Amino acid sequence: NWKHIERLDLLGIDEIALKKGHQDFVTLVTVRCGDRTLLLAVLEGREKATVKTFFQSIPKRLRKQLRVVCTDMYDGFVNAAKEVFSRHVKIVVDRFHVAKLYRGALDELRKAEFKRLKKELPEAEYQQLKGAMWALRRRLSNRKPEDVQLLRRVFDHSPLLETAYYAAGILTHIFDHAVSKRSARYHIRRWADLVKASGLTCFDKFLNTLDKYKEEILNYFENRITNARTE
Repeated sequence: NWKHIERLDLLGIDEIALKKGHQDFVTLVTVRCGDRTLLLAVLEGREKATVKTFFQSIPKRLRKQLRVVCTDMYDGFVNAAKEVFSRHVKIVVDRFHVAKLYRGALDELRKAEFKRLKKELPEAEYQQLKGAMWALRRRLSNRKPEDVQLLRRVFDHSPLLETAYYAAGILTHIFDHAVSKRSARYHIRRWADLVKASGLTCFDKFLNTLDKYKEEILNYFENRITNARTE
């Protein structure tokens, strides 16, 4: 009932599977006004047409107030927002989903490198590398002394993994700091150039995504808005 909605500043949109194996999706649409988060809709499925129809049902008085739509990188959501709302509405790709991609790339490289090391190293030496998954996933600032020692052993056997680990850490550092959108654009472009020059290929898919959603990802740095409440 739109009559009960006085303001519409920030829309959050996300999907959830009702069954295991990513089946029977529904789309959640929330609105954030100040400290309040309201659930506006639970839409059947996650098709662009369904989401677009809902967006079009928002009264003009509320559409004029809307300033941000926060979403993941699902084309259906992003394109529905672009087609319905005016240019003054910023589309922000949620930072969590960006991090999930590049951290996932690091994790895939870890699996490949450990598969190689298991074949090449004596069993006793390979066992000394156990627990590296959690050490690699911790932020640089949250590492424990034992993490540093473990990673040193891992990196002695896999310089490639070391390069990828610090590359991911640098990107996280950029997102952690309150830099302007202009500054973030420069630093992320420079990061991408350094990754390409390093010979790393594990981030190739992420780099393509970064190029595709560049503006939506960079919009995060304007107000540092995330989709956490919708999640």
